Parts: sequence; structure tokens; C-alpha cells
Amino acid sequence: MTLAVFFGCTFIAFGPALGLCLFTVARDPLRVIILVAGAFFWLVSLLLSSLVWFIAVKASDPGDEPLQKGLLIFGVLFSVLLQEAFRFLYYKLLRKAIEGLVALSEDGCSPISIQQMAYVAGLGFGLMSGAFSMINLLADALGPGTVGIHGDSQLYFLTSAFMTMVMIFLHTFWGILFFHGCETQRWWEMVAVILTHLIVSGSTFWNPLYVGSLVPSYLLMFATAAWAYVLSGGCTRNLLQSLRGQQSETSPQPGS
Repeated sequence: MTLAVFFGCTFIAFGPALGLCLFTVARDPLRVIILVAGAFFWLVSLLLSSLVWFIAVKASDPGDEPLQKGLLIFGVLFSVLLQEAFRFLYYKLLRKAIEGLVALSEDGCSPISIQQMAYVAGLGFGLMSGAFSMINLLADALGPGTVGIHGDSQLYFLTSAFMTMVMIFLHTFWGILFFHGCETQRWWEMVAVILTHLIVSGSTFWNPLYVGSLVPSYLLMFATAAWAYVLSGGCTRNLLQSLRGQQSETSPQPGS
């Protein structure tokens, strides 16, 4: 049973994201580099926020439960803000990289667009976030032990896997929205990313009432997915045509 839980939760949490990596990133070396660099930027933000939270906890009274809970909330808020700050720094770095690629190219065009960079960078953020969210849980899922034997919820591993999956997708869509806001100087789009990130992270404090965190997170994921799709130039007609396996009318025809 432990192996079934382990592989089931692994495929739920990382299956869709790894599929995206395989079909949209892995065959392009430049995209792989951007993905790995994005994961590194998220990792650095986690390291710094963890350091700040660790110092705050060590400097406080461990017996003061309200204070410790307040420090936990502060740590989550600070971590979210730091992640978005590093997302902005990564955007600035990629913008400089595009200028260098344009200068080196023969035709004066970048081999990758800023929209593609935003998608790959967001996916890198999400994959590293998901890895740190689930790695310890997956290790515990191998046993020994029985989930819920003391009356706790038996859905802990399953809901954690679904939460990890939604966070990976959200980071991907947040990357698209955030980079678009930076490109067009629509700062309210960046603010919307930060606010939705805070909402999703704050909703986890409802746990073990998992409905209170999963339902809002998935609703926000669908909303940000639709928003990112529109900002990337998508429309309802193109979506329906892609689902039907038809060629878009806006795509170039052979020989044109």
C-alpha cells in the first residue's frame, strides 16, 4: 500500500508538469537552461526566507504559541514576497539575455520570445517549489506507518499531491502574467500575481480542512490559466480548433 501511495502521489503532483517539460522544454537546450536557472532563483529565495524565519524563531520564546504562530504566518508572507522579488530579478536577467541574443544573431531576432521565456521560467519556479513541497512527504509515504491511525485525515498525502500540482501550474501562469506586466508596465498585473500568491499560500492555514485550501487554489488556477492564455494571444476559436486537432486560421499555410 505504501508503494501505491508513493507512486500515486508522485504522478499526481509531478506527472502533468513533467509532461510539459518533456514536450515543450526538453528538446530545446536554451529552454532547458532557462528552466534550470528559474529553479535556481526560486531555490535562492527559499534559502533566504528560511534563514530569516530561522533567525526569528531562535530569537523568540519557543513556549509562546501565539508568537510562534505569528512567526509562521510572517514566514509565509515574507517567503511569497521574496519569491516574487526574485521573479522580477529573473525577468531583468532574461531581458538582458534577450538583448545579447539579438546582438549575436545574424538576422537580428531572438531565438526565443519573452512569452516563451516567461512560460519556461514559471515552470522552473513551479517544479522546484513542488519538489521541496513533496520530497519529505513522499519519503514518509514509503512507510512504515499508517495515515490517519490516530484519527487524523487519511487524505493527507493525496491532498498534498493535488496541492503541489496546483502550485506548479500556478507558478507557471504567474510567470506569464508577471513577465507580461513587466513588459507592458502594467503594474497591476504584477500586483495581481502577488495577491493571488498570498491568497493561495494563506489558504493552507485552513488545513487540515483541505476543502478550504484546495477549492480556492484550483479556482484561482483556472482563472489565472485563462488570463495567461489570453495575454499570450490565445482566443476561444484557437482553443476549440486545437482541441479538435484542426490547424489555426492564423497559422502560416505551406508555401505562403
